[in-house]
Amino acid sequence: MTGERGLSVGTQAPDFTAPLVTAGGSVEPTALSSLLEDRPVLLAFYTNDFTPDCISEWCAFRDYDWFASGEQVQVVGVSKSRPATHRRFIDKLGLSFPLYSDADLSIADAYDVKYRTFKVIPRAHRSCFLVDQDGIIRYRWIAENAIDPTLDTPPLAELHEAVAEHVGELKSETFGF
Repeated sequence: MTGERGLSVGTQAPDFTAPLVTAGGSVEPTALSSLLEDRPVLLAFYTNDFTPDCISEWCAFRDYDWFASGEQVQVVGVSKSRPATHRRFIDKLGLSFPLYSDADLSIADAYDVKYRTFKVIPRAHRSCFLVDQDGIIRYRWIAENAIDPTLDTPPLAELHEAVAEHVGELKSETFGF
């Protein structure tokens, strides 16, 4: 790790196994490495299900078709919300993305995005890591808002460019820019 927050581009992404809630509602302990067998993964760390800023973020991912297509890259959320809350969140927003439950923030800690709000409440910085099939981090974005990093939103155009650069031209023609 460097002096700045978050793992650096070009480093090996930590593998982990955690409860993964799918759009169908199933919950299985799933290793990141097993997801990487199919295609690259865009890990999107966020604070909690049902907070207004997180609802906006996940609706944006849902509404931009290339995120939802999942053919070239799989978008996977990571938050400290529990599996039952993830199920309700997925259903309420009509998401097709799986969500990891990181209740103890060990995944956020491994990716060096764990912090404490007002030095009290543990959270994950809103952040995104594109991990290729070899487990190498190819892109990262980490919220920089000095007061509350959960208020920053991922730059969707920049994410789109990073994914296209590392997995090839995206097939969807409905990307909303």
